[in-house]
Amino acid sequence: MTTPPPPPLTEPDPSALACPGDRVGLCSGCQRKTHKYGSGGSPLCQWCMAPVQAGWGTFVRFADTRT
Repeated sequence: MTTPPPPPLTEPDPSALACPGDRVGLCSGCQRKTHKYGSGGSPLCQWCMAPVQAGWGTFVRFADTRT
């Protein structure tokens, strides 16, 4: 079974629609709007995270989002 291609970059990640606006940021991979900051945030949108999880498993984590 093949996965459908991601929507255009102009469409935000669904997580961005479910969180407060001050927690929305750009995906580190594709620059799509995503829930990046605060509790439950991720530096990658769901489409950029999928290949990472495929390679590392569902327990992939990031250490810090601060630069």
